[in-house]
Amino acid sequence: MIEVRINGKQVELDGPTPLLDYVARLGVDPRAVAVEHNGIILEHDAFAGTVLHADDVVEIVRMVGGGRRGST
Repeated sequence: MIEVRINGKQVELDGPTPLLDYVARLGVDPRAVAVEHNGIILEHDAFAGTVLHADDVVEIVRMVGGGRRGST
């Protein structure tokens, strides 16, 4: 077991885990997230080569569309 900090919370993983596998477990489309891994914002093409290891710090932010257009 390893521990990583994801979005401010300690998370236990079975071992080193590919980022894309973790995102898939969350049920999130990797094209709809931004990821910061140990202080570095990752380009989407780097997701496939990124593996989460013990003590990594990760922020995963979902992009949300919507809102209102026009002036108030």
